[in-house]
Amino acid sequence: MKGFHFTRFNPEEQGKTPFEKLLDLFLQLLTYTNGDFNEAMQWMNELDKEYKLTNPDYGIGDFIEDLKEKGYINERPGTGDISITPKTERGIRKKSLEEIFGKLKKTRSGNHHTFKPGGGDEINPETRPFTFGDTLEQIDFTHSIRNAQINHGIDSFILREDDLEIRETDFKSQTSTVLMIDISHSMILYGEDRITPAKKVAMALSELIQTKYPKDTLDIVVFGNDAWPIEVKDLPYLQVGPYHTNTVAGLELAMDILRKRRNPNKQIFMITDGKPTCLKVGSRYYKNSWGVDRKILNRCMSLATQCKKLKIPITTFMIASDPYLQRFVQEFTECNNGKAFFASLDKLGAFIFRDFESGKRKTVY
Repeated sequence: MKGFHFTRFNPEEQGKTPFEKLLDLFLQLLTYTNGDFNEAMQWMNELDKEYKLTNPDYGIGDFIEDLKEKGYINERPGTGDISITPKTERGIRKKSLEEIFGKLKKTRSGNHHTFKPGGGDEINPETRPFTFGDTLEQIDFTHSIRNAQINHGIDSFILREDDLEIRETDFKSQTSTVLMIDISHSMILYGEDRITPAKKVAMALSELIQTKYPKDTLDIVVFGNDAWPIEVKDLPYLQVGPYHTNTVAGLELAMDILRKRRNPNKQIFMITDGKPTCLKVGSRYYKNSWGVDRKILNRCMSLATQCKKLKIPITTFMIASDPYLQRFVQEFTECNNGKAFFASLDKLGAFIFRDFESGKRKTVY
């Protein structure tokens, strides 16, 4: 006898095919498994067994075949090893963006609005009298001709300089951002996964910039005992290592990257869960995991002050609630005149995007 299978109603899944429903879960699992296809599929099989994700007409085997046909995975001839493709990496970034910041449409201009008028491609409704140096393209001929008719009559048309009106365009800014991600061992200590939310935020931020602000630049720096840059495509595979926290190395690399950017608007976002515990002195590492080491702290404060002189604000997102760690962040922020957020893991994305969006409406001189 055929029965009925009841499930919880989810309006977001209405109209989705079985493949699309499983793909959403698959992309989420790849983030947690650092891009490991085999581990993600093991999780999917376990979840299917527990929650009956598939049906007799469409199983996990069908899903894998569709992944191959649609270009989400590649199977290496001979060995049979399967790996995800760049299409899947883009899908993970897009999924992270939708999860954290909602769905965005791609724009052509990709510039940030400011409150300063100037050279731009968006028309300002306000007009002003013509002044020397204004270009022909800025003249509002409709208003200018009307002024000429009012001032000189309509019998003999005369257009003089005093009749001309200029329509302003809004100046738009570009921003160069370096996102620093702490990959020290503490990001997975005490049974709390802090690296996955950090990766999701980085992927979502990169997708946001590529879709809405394509003229901006985003560089990603990871730091443990040392610091090194990574590409956006490497984010799904990012893992925590057996590292201490060399915040100094991360800041130095971020500053080097931003010095090469000609854009005057520059900023650093730093996601970390602890205090700096490592410093490279010559060829050796100076480490101290117990308390806040004054030698390491002084070097961090010095770099924060240098960034302030270079007009590079640092926004720190601290994923920790220890009072002495918060005091360190507050002192660090005061040296840079930047900002600090003490964010829980579930609110990290909202904090970063709110700050990123609001910061676009400020002009850096």
